[in-house]
Amino acid sequence: MKILFVCLGNICRSPMAEFIFRDMAKKRGLTGVECASAATSNEEAGNGVYPPARAKLRSLGLDASGKRAVPMVKSDYGRYDLLIGMEARNVAAMKRICGGDPEGKMRRLLDYSARPGDIADPWYTDDFDTACADITEGCAALIDSLMK
Repeated sequence: MKILFVCLGNICRSPMAEFIFRDMAKKRGLTGVECASAATSNEEAGNGVYPPARAKLRSLGLDASGKRAVPMVKSDYGRYDLLIGMEARNVAAMKRICGGDPEGKMRRLLDYSARPGDIADPWYTDDFDTACADITEGCAALIDSLMK
């Protein structure tokens, strides 16, 4: 199973999801799952994780210092089993990039939870605590669904 987490710039939400999911999966004993993250835009390509997001991850004991933003490309659709956007706008952009979602692989992260919805972009809200809590909730629910 290969999962791609996606947000607008790949410097806040999607790398947070990548690192939180990977850590949580390991701690819960979920094996055979790989994950990565990407952006629906090129504007942050090559940039590192945004400092407040990196600090939030560090507070959880996670080191994102080597992560660099990469844009999602059409071929990612065939490369990944699930493509998980942080909000509806991400999913719409993902479908444009990939030419649709014929296999039903695209969803929002919180769609796996009891509270489906968007994860607000902390780049604009500056609320990294809420974004992290929402991402953690979504990752836990996603892992639950994979372990069934």
